[in-house]
Amino acid sequence: MTSVQQFVPGQPRISMTASAEQQARSELQREHARGLRLMVKPSGCSGYKYVLEYVHEPAGDDHQVTIANDVAVYVDAKSLPMVNGTEIDYVTEGVNRFFKFRNPNAEGECGCGESFSVKV
Repeated sequence: MTSVQQFVPGQPRISMTASAEQQARSELQREHARGLRLMVKPSGCSGYKYVLEYVHEPAGDDHQVTIANDVAVYVDAKSLPMVNGTEIDYVTEGVNRFFKFRNPNAEGECGCGESFSVKV
């Protein structure tokens, strides 16, 4: 699996596989959005869930990670320690297609995969 990313020392690290980048590009063009915001919110039996939103205007505490010229991911300051280093993939499982997160900070997930706990 090939991962697409740009490394800048001291900057947040979020990467996307080629399939995730392609899907994100398509969605951003359709929604006329500037990028995707990756956040975590309290939820589920394990503690947190990932949330993706379209960004039309970055928030004041957003950190921008440029994946490609036309694909950017924004992470709010509160979520950043929990998702820094995450790789985003776009997968097909059966008839379902969705973004999947490979987070090195996650300690565990609930049985259904909807929520996760972190070691930050």
